[in-house]
Amino acid sequence: MDTIEHIDEWRKRFADWQNSQSAKSGSEELGDSYPFVKNKRAPFSPARCALPMINLAVISSAGAYLDGTDPFDLTAPGGDFSFREIPSLVDPEDLRFAARGYDPADVHADANSLLPLWRLSEFESNGIIGRLNSVFWSFSGFIPDAARFVEDTAPRIVERVRAYEVQAVLLIPASRLCHQSVSLLARSLESAGITTMTLAVDQEVIESVRPPRAALYGGDLGSVAGVPNWPEHQRRVLDESLRLIEPMDQPGIRKLVVALESQVEKARGER
Repeated sequence: MDTIEHIDEWRKRFADWQNSQSAKSGSEELGDSYPFVKNKRAPFSPARCALPMINLAVISSAGAYLDGTDPFDLTAPGGDFSFREIPSLVDPEDLRFAARGYDPADVHADANSLLPLWRLSEFESNGIIGRLNSVFWSFSGFIPDAARFVEDTAPRIVERVRAYEVQAVLLIPASRLCHQSVSLLARSLESAGITTMTLAVDQEVIESVRPPRAALYGGDLGSVAGVPNWPEHQRRVLDESLRLIEPMDQPGIRKLVVALESQVEKARGER
């Protein structure tokens, strides 16, 4: 199945957008006329083992990189098509974030809000997941040129994920455009037989691009994996989304109840 359906038509829409005035101004540097990918179907790869036995990998589009290494290029018009492979046991103090399209305040306050490696390490210790893969993958998801991303970057990430014998991947966007990028990457991974789950807070983009599995809730861009410095909220978001992987038997979007719980807590003055 094509990662971008009717990709030549999309390329034409993208070229028209590039030539328009909207490409130079507007929300998130995109403008209202940006041609988000529109897919009608999604690939699907059923989970092959239970969550407590799974080797889970994380892919983040927040632009994380190691301090002292080259950051992502935030000025490239079509986006930066590189990615980083980083040890999952990295000290959070050694991470930096090249933020484009989202406010980095939350991830600077608590990396778990976009890169929940430390919450997932707890899940590994508690037996919720089999293990957290030894490395995670990071890229800057503000990539307007979606066609080049799926033809250049996505296959190289898929190759690296397969090399680690990963059984499932949790993909976490940071910005609105990141929702498109991670959804396209999820489609590429599932087409290669690798099970995915995409966290999401932007319903419109997710419904347009159609990742194989998406866990949607009323969170905020810039803290898609949970409210910063609120570990219990982060655990609930992750636990509920990951537990959807195994029972899902077809592509779809599932709404998390964690948002309702959080509203109740807020009303009670508990948070």
